[in-house]
Amino acid sequence: MTAHMKKKIFIAAMAMATLPMAAQETYENAKIAAEDLNGTARYVGMGGAMEALGADISTISTNPAGIGLFRKSAASVSFGLVSQQDATNFDDGHATNMSFDQVGFVYAGRSGRSSFVNFGFNYHKSRNFDMLLSAADRLSNASQNKLTYAKAKNGLLYSVDENGEPIGERAMITCNQLDDIYSRNLNYDDQDNTWYYFPATGYMFDRAHKGYIGEYDFNMSGNINDRVYLGLTVGLHDVNYRHYSEYVETMEPNNFGISTMLVGDERRIDGSGYDVKLGAIFRPVEASPFRIGVSVATPTWYDLTTSNSTYVTDGQTTVDNGEAYDFKIYTPWKFGFSLGHTVGNYLAIGASYEYADYGSIDTRVITGEHYDWWYDSYYTSSESDDETNRHTNQTLKGVSTLKLGLEYKPMPEMAVRFGYNYVSPMYQENGFKDGTLNSFGSYYSSATDYTNWKATNRLTCGLGYNIGNWNMDVAYQYSATKGDFSPFMSYEDNEWAEDDNLANVVEVKNNRHQLLFTLGYRF
Repeated sequence: MTAHMKKKIFIAAMAMATLPMAAQETYENAKIAAEDLNGTARYVGMGGAMEALGADISTISTNPAGIGLFRKSAASVSFGLVSQQDATNFDDGHATNMSFDQVGFVYAGRSGRSSFVNFGFNYHKSRNFDMLLSAADRLSNASQNKLTYAKAKNGLLYSVDENGEPIGERAMITCNQLDDIYSRNLNYDDQDNTWYYFPATGYMFDRAHKGYIGEYDFNMSGNINDRVYLGLTVGLHDVNYRHYSEYVETMEPNNFGISTMLVGDERRIDGSGYDVKLGAIFRPVEASPFRIGVSVATPTWYDLTTSNSTYVTDGQTTVDNGEAYDFKIYTPWKFGFSLGHTVGNYLAIGASYEYADYGSIDTRVITGEHYDWWYDSYYTSSESDDETNRHTNQTLKGVSTLKLGLEYKPMPEMAVRFGYNYVSPMYQENGFKDGTLNSFGSYYSSATDYTNWKATNRLTCGLGYNIGNWNMDVAYQYSATKGDFSPFMSYEDNEWAEDDNLANVVEVKNNRHQLLFTLGYRF
């Protein structure tokens, strides 16, 4: 092998360039499927526990029947700041960012003496991707490129020559973009047909996540004799995700003068999806304001495009590659149950529970594009990526979300709010990004790191003030989540202990502060 990485610019491997289909992998999909607590300041200040109380435009996406409790038309807009605690700016990612979070209106139309038919539209940022992630640790006889070596040793990949022809007799099963770079420029010597690896003594990792998912909800709702409230919402989702990361390994002394290895990875995911949500609220006792709410949301059916640009450098020579492809994911069904009660016009109490099985996310590969003569448009067909879906089922699990909220009015024009939000872990404790899957998501992967995030706890509070038809609200939210970070999947060799490639789990945190303002008007 040459003294440094072979001096040739990467050309996509034949096995990857000829793939007719593509799909994303579990950990990237989980980012798209998850949601934040966001909306109006009143909704956030009460921890989101308003699915049975209703009469807040943010319930349009959680229990559509809540819009049926409006007695007057209303409009509102929300914006604020989101700041990540103990985070250091990296690349163009910043610890504190402005955020435009919500805008919408409800038209309330009376259809009877005590019945209404309401229509509503609302935009809100259901997912704010802005986050900085950093981790560092020691390594002992381990490295990212050694994982490529382990795959080669077990017959899971091959190298190719400059004509794209396989070198050796190994049958290709899995080969991601980093495997291809390493095997053709570092790990494999085509002169003596031998695989090598370069162990590291430690690593440093930094990533800046940016972007959002914007949700546009259209609602029709109403009530029957002020006892039964029903609602239907159709949601359109707009995905804009970006990240850039740098993974740097300090190499053990070697005969080739390689002291560090840096992997830079830039990825974006864009696309859209839609879902349908149904909800109902009941007042079981006519003389009591106590309410029970139920809701169900279909999967969000996403059509997405992802692209990446990845490079590896030893400080003297740089090789790179990139890929872009379309894929689909269908998120899980979501079910909700809620309770709400008011005392006079000065106290409101709410509690909500939601459940979604994220292990059932359906990752799908595009099988073809078809032309519809009737509508003069193109559409794509797809099928489930069974290998990735099995991995998702083993890695992710059902998530329970508990919301509790209280609003107290010491005077008619002022409200004080408190809330608590608990989201159970989405990831299995022993989950990992499996780089040996025989799936298109593995083929096109450009990063080996993964984080198993644990439970999320959110504490919220807020204030509201009414002046005539205007209302001004402010809310504060503190969200805390811990996670277990790994730079790559660990590998244990059953025959040779020196070929083990193990990395310790490093604890990381995503603790965020949000300050949110809402200006509303009723007419």
